[in-house]
Amino acid sequence: MDRTVRVTVHTLLVVASALTVVPLLYMVALSLQTEGETLSGEAVLLPESPQWGNYATLFEEAPFADFIVNSLVVAGGITLAHLLFDPLVGYVFAKFDFPFRNTLFAAILATLMIPLFVRMIPLYVMMSDLGWLDSYQALVTPFLMDGFGIFLMRQFIQPVPDDLIDAGRVDGASEFAIYRRIVLPQTKPALAVLGLFTFTFQWNEFLWPLVATSSEDMRTIPVGLTLFNQEHFTLWHLTAAGSVLMFVPTALILVFSQRYFVRGIALTGLK
Repeated sequence: MDRTVRVTVHTLLVVASALTVVPLLYMVALSLQTEGETLSGEAVLLPESPQWGNYATLFEEAPFADFIVNSLVVAGGITLAHLLFDPLVGYVFAKFDFPFRNTLFAAILATLMIPLFVRMIPLYVMMSDLGWLDSYQALVTPFLMDGFGIFLMRQFIQPVPDDLIDAGRVDGASEFAIYRRIVLPQTKPALAVLGLFTFTFQWNEFLWPLVATSSEDMRTIPVGLTLFNQEHFTLWHLTAAGSVLMFVPTALILVFSQRYFVRGIALTGLK
């Protein structure tokens, strides 16, 4: 790669990074401004007097602590369920031969083409019949597994050598022991991807929590932040503070799981 191409590539990367980071920085700056500054019509990236008290005010104006706890319970519970069930089902489809295996797998993949708003009414009626509306059960139960997670884990488990699995069987290990001790440790990069995608999606999910809950105590942070903005539509600095709080957990998970992405790319190249 000659110098001109290298400079061009680096310039494009800098521009793309700026386009990605500047809106985030502006959101943080907006969260540290006064109400008057936000209504002045001037874009300020570096407030002269940062208002850190905006975050405390946010919790005084609305029960954002409850919103955050609800989101952590819902997104965390669904993520843990995916990390438990999706690789197990993926292992069965990847390494076991049974009648109608391909047909069942195709049916699971077909669920990916059904959008949530098509399933929403049957899900709502089901949760209502069970008496679970406005509860964690209604928010978590419909999303304990999904076709994408099963597909991802199946594709990642398929290249695991059958000789390793057969060696475990020869040693007398049970199928679950083989899965736990041989297969699962080799899927850490895929589990990191699955966990990040699932948590991020569920953390940002708005439509189903809005439909399935009615009380303020059960709102998740996307719903709570949206309704807060509707009730206080001029308090942009507090809305921005809530947006920053909403962004932090997914950013932390990405930082701590980044090394597994790098490892996953390396393993993919070897396979």
